[in-house]
Amino acid sequence: MRTLYKRIAVGLGAGLLAATTANAQQFTMKLSSPTVNDVTQEWMKAFKAGVESRAGGRIKIEIYPANQLGQIPATVEGVVFKTIEFTAPATGFFINLEPRFLVFDAPGLFDSMAHGNKVLADPEIRKRLATFGASKGVEPLVVYPHGPLMLLSHKPIHAVADFKGQKIRVAGPAPLHIEPFRKLGASPLSMPLGEVLPAMQNRGIDGSIASASVFTAFKYYDVAKALTYLPGSFLVVGGLVNREFMKSLGPELEAIVREEAFKAQLNVANWGTEDIERTLQIWQKNGGEVITLPPAEVQLYLQEVTSTLPSIMSGVPLMKDDYEALLATAKKYRQ
Repeated sequence: MRTLYKRIAVGLGAGLLAATTANAQQFTMKLSSPTVNDVTQEWMKAFKAGVESRAGGRIKIEIYPANQLGQIPATVEGVVFKTIEFTAPATGFFINLEPRFLVFDAPGLFDSMAHGNKVLADPEIRKRLATFGASKGVEPLVVYPHGPLMLLSHKPIHAVADFKGQKIRVAGPAPLHIEPFRKLGASPLSMPLGEVLPAMQNRGIDGSIASASVFTAFKYYDVAKALTYLPGSFLVVGGLVNREFMKSLGPELEAIVREEAFKAQLNVANWGTEDIERTLQIWQKNGGEVITLPPAEVQLYLQEVTSTLPSIMSGVPLMKDDYEALLATAKKYRQ
């Protein structure tokens, strides 16, 4: 009888040990970013702290900024094929997976970083964004403004008329990147970021569009001095995850990851805004000029560039719906 009890006890112990081991299964979540020392890395640090403190050792977060896991196209592909759990470039890099991601490049959606953060944190907008990429098995875990888009130019841009005749590198080859600047009388062209600095140095192009942090990080103030805010235009970052990976975590851990991702998004919003101010101070300390168009020119700029949007979006009905939803929500937070 004692032998029987011993066998039962051993069996129960083994079962409990197996159950405990299963419950303590550790997932590793590798976070990739093309940037460093910016709002995206701050988000990653806040997300890591939140998830690991709540998951009790069941999820390990590893942070890889500055393209340590590969260039952006490779990391996006990695998320699709589940070799990387998360990558956070500009949303424009996702348009081959889902054309709807292009909507964030539409000018006139946000008035400021603070305004953009409010719009993208809106519950209905977040619900809508969660459907992006479904056909490819991916989704944006977070979407937030990284910084205002600015134009670096040899010739200072103080008015809409100053765009005419300027050969300007734009953010991508899509009509939404090209047509607004054609409307302004410029000659837009797509060019990889790595080719921009030499093209500016030899004056192969007259100007280039990017977020403020890019220009200071690569010391573009040694090439040109004039940096102009593009009204209502922002670089938006998306944190892409694989839907199957999220489900593999199980209901409890998946909820923790989603909750901490959004919590980190809210927590770093002010840091991102303040970082833009720090970045532009560095620009000015190195002899750079920061230009804001006068109100009348801002109105004219937005009128001209947004007039191109209806025809561009008519071919992608879902993106048109997304744009209108973002516009309506932006109006709500403007009141």
